[in-house]
Amino acid sequence: MFAFFYVSLHFLIYIWLDKSFDLHEMFADVLKRPFITVGFAAFLLLIPLALTSTAGWIRRLGGKRWQALHRLIYVSAILGVIHYLWLVKADRKKPLEYGFILAVLLGYRVASWVGSKFADSAPSKSPQRA
Repeated sequence: MFAFFYVSLHFLIYIWLDKSFDLHEMFADVLKRPFITVGFAAFLLLIPLALTSTAGWIRRLGGKRWQALHRLIYVSAILGVIHYLWLVKADRKKPLEYGFILAVLLGYRVASWVGSKFADSAPSKSPQRA
């Protein structure tokens, strides 16, 4: 929810202070500048996650479907890093740091997922009785 709040605030500042609520100019900007397109896509992916982040929605969707939907956060995070990386023109140190941190966190998630799949498929090593 914090990520959605932050991105919503970021988007509001963009459409209010930068584009003065001119939707035509905003859509032209989204099509013209790839970093804005990627950032807007990340924002759009966060909307269903924010809407379904309540206990009621978890019950309605069921745990597995809710969890599958909320895996969109990984795509949104990657798009957010790409948005920041493409935005910066000179010193790319900070967006690369964020990209590295995200890569480490996603690598950990993948490694733990692969480890759990490997443990589930391994034969049981229970002691045999004679």
